[in-house]
Amino acid sequence: MRISIMSESTCTADSFSSPAPVLSVSPVVLPAPGRAVDLEVRVSAPVTGSGLPVILLSHGQGHSNHLSSLNGYAPLANFWAAHGFVVIQPAHLSSRTLSLDPDTPGAPLFWRSRAEDMKRILDRLDVIEAAVPQLVGRLDRSRVAVAGHSMGGHTASLLLGARLTDPHDGAEVNLAEPRIKAGVLLAAPGRGGGALTESVAENLSFFLTTDFSGTTTPALVVAGDKDASAHLTVRGPDWHTDPYVLSPGPKSLLTLFDAEHGLGGVSGYDVAETTDEDPARVSAVQRLTWASLRTQLYPGDSAWQAARDALAAAPDPLGRVESK
Repeated sequence: MRISIMSESTCTADSFSSPAPVLSVSPVVLPAPGRAVDLEVRVSAPVTGSGLPVILLSHGQGHSNHLSSLNGYAPLANFWAAHGFVVIQPAHLSSRTLSLDPDTPGAPLFWRSRAEDMKRILDRLDVIEAAVPQLVGRLDRSRVAVAGHSMGGHTASLLLGARLTDPHDGAEVNLAEPRIKAGVLLAAPGRGGGALTESVAENLSFFLTTDFSGTTTPALVVAGDKDASAHLTVRGPDWHTDPYVLSPGPKSLLTLFDAEHGLGGVSGYDVAETTDEDPARVSAVQRLTWASLRTQLYPGDSAWQAARDALAAAPDPLGRVESK
């Protein structure tokens, strides 16, 4: 097994100090008139500290029953919370835990509802604070980021400014959220058109018209160079770099060597659906995403540069970074 890309000493002085204890509360229920069911979220936060920035974390659509819900992505949520973020995870309507009727409007992936869930969370931060009294007065609402894996990456892309044409009415859809100041896209879907498999083009036609040209919010795109995703695209692993290649800056691309769609296992601890399980790779994703978000939300913070330097200096690097 390869070692992590960086040690505690290679980061900024306060970047990776001992992790703080984390409190996690779920489900916090947000009333959602017009939604098929009320919105349930998990809230994770360090037990101490104030002025805490917020990450909205959107789950993917893996094979497991519970990882694609507010109960998934513990390796990321716990790490980010232990190092100073409040992480809020919704169970989108596409979650298997809800077992909605397949004829529910928006099924099966509920692409529009997913983005609207994140907007609803930001609208209801007062409700969340009231439900989790330990958070009262501790959030910095001016520093909000979105992160998403796989289908969650599509959700995050829309919130960061990507657009598409609604296949049902032909209208251009703009779900960009100005309250979100930064993002991380993990194994996110790329361009549509001829890049898609015939099955996806026919059955998930909202993917056909994805346009990244309006994605102006700063973001880190994370892609595995072995993530072929043959059930989605005919282009191979490069498809997952499209949110970087086809969008304007400021953006960075982290390409992880030998990584497949699970990026080492970010969706949960020891999960069977991870085809490239590697704790060192997960550690790299944890630290580099944290550092990127830290610097995106606090311009001038040296965490991202320190993380990049450590990656480049490693004798057996787990990946490479490029920026624009």
